[in-house]
Amino acid sequence: MSINFSGTPQQLFWKGSPRDIVFDVEGIRQKLLETDKPCYVMKDFNGRVGVSNTGALVSEGRGLQVLAMANPMSAAQLGDPTFRSDYKLKYAYKTGAMANGIASADLVIAIGKANLLASYGAAGQVPEKINASIDKIQANLPHQTYAVNLIHSPSEQALEAAAVDLFLDKGVKVVEASAFLALTENIVYYRVAGLSRDASNNIVIANKVIAKISRKEVAIPFMKAAPEEFIQSLLAKGKITAEQAELAKQVPMADDITVEADSGGHTDNRPLVALLPIIIQLRDELQKQHNFSTKIRIGAAGGISTPSSALAAFMMGAAYVVTGSVNQACVEAGTSEHVRKLLQVVESTDVMGAPASDMFEMGVDLQVLKRGTLFGPRAKKLYHYYKTYESIDELPAADRKNLEEKVFRKPLEEIWQSCIEFFEERDPEQIERAKNNPRRKMALIFRWYLGLSSNWANAGTPDRVLDYQIWCGPSMGAFNDWVKGSYLESYENRKVADVAVQIMEGAAYLYRVRSLEMQGVKLSSELEKVIIKEETREEHRVLV
Repeated sequence: MSINFSGTPQQLFWKGSPRDIVFDVEGIRQKLLETDKPCYVMKDFNGRVGVSNTGALVSEGRGLQVLAMANPMSAAQLGDPTFRSDYKLKYAYKTGAMANGIASADLVIAIGKANLLASYGAAGQVPEKINASIDKIQANLPHQTYAVNLIHSPSEQALEAAAVDLFLDKGVKVVEASAFLALTENIVYYRVAGLSRDASNNIVIANKVIAKISRKEVAIPFMKAAPEEFIQSLLAKGKITAEQAELAKQVPMADDITVEADSGGHTDNRPLVALLPIIIQLRDELQKQHNFSTKIRIGAAGGISTPSSALAAFMMGAAYVVTGSVNQACVEAGTSEHVRKLLQVVESTDVMGAPASDMFEMGVDLQVLKRGTLFGPRAKKLYHYYKTYESIDELPAADRKNLEEKVFRKPLEEIWQSCIEFFEERDPEQIERAKNNPRRKMALIFRWYLGLSSNWANAGTPDRVLDYQIWCGPSMGAFNDWVKGSYLESYENRKVADVAVQIMEGAAYLYRVRSLEMQGVKLSSELEKVIIKEETREEHRVLV
């Protein structure tokens, strides 16, 4: 049988056309899939258990006994409705800002045209590239919402400041703030520069901030008003008005906070089931204390790549969900074919931690792919040298020879000259800080490898395959398991908007299945599984 029942029947009876009741697996699946309609599970006069989503319910009189029921609950209803309305979205779904342009302009445009929200991966990009990408996004998404990543750069503060100036100049209305260990004057400037009042004297927040965090101590500053010392500094510099300084006291630093669990790239590897409730409770406590007119929404990221994981996040109270690793294997991502081929076959265990280029001296790790590349072990070895020795001159001769021949493929002093040329254009202060500081010089040399390894992967540099730095979380393996046997098994068929719809529609289907199961309905294993919809594939051909 397709359905068994062991619960307590409803005190209701169904009246309708017998032709609208289905008993076979495919018929039942179609009824379950129509999540915008009610779903009734009933027993007919022959004792068969069937499903319908038409008819009427009565509490008295003749009719079929209703065993269980599920109200309409479409994918568009999952999450916080204000997140959808504020950003003009179809679903409470967002794609993350994979750095170095992996979250490319093409990816942002494809997601935007599907009326979803994406963040452009500006981190690690030169200003000219960011500028051109924003122009392209704005030209293709004149009415849709998009975001641009603002990454905290503790070792390159000039870059962070320049990014904010560019965003304000280009009229970027939403930024995704990531890797912030504490607030900076730069992110405060972006936020406060967009404050004003409308004709009804209501506060208007023109510059939205979606903050990505994984710790309470990092979340707290974004849940409060901007620090007064930054406000006064900006006021003294003439960057904000007196009215904006006053309005800044009445709004939190973020509109939305994304709780990032075990993800690719920068991550604390926190479990979402523990972290998300903690941050939601923290938000409620601070909202009660500060009484802001609009409550900050809390979204979930890290490990989300299937209908099951998305639904789990929504059921824990997430206002929206964010995907990351899964999008890197899609055709719009700004990476190479080689990387996409690797990602389509990885397992959830094919990841490891490795030192991050932008926070190398601080010992911060990011999560990368370990399958098909030696980047992880080589990067960890570089950090070992950094912690063990005071300069490159202290490296054992054999170790230095190995680095120069197999890893850097150049003499380390030649690498240093490349660093000087690079930072003289990008951030001259880096070179000044390394003068008379051999350990700092060693860090910049090692960061040369850590920084370029991601570029090699994105560009598909053929002689550097074993050095590819590919940011990836366990969710990539979960997605691959889910889509096995469908058209999405091949990376060549993976399109970001299609993947988004499959995940969200699948989550709505799974919500219905679980709701009925909790009432005593036992569906066959065929019906419990979320099937990839082929028609969704056709709908999104026009987006690429």
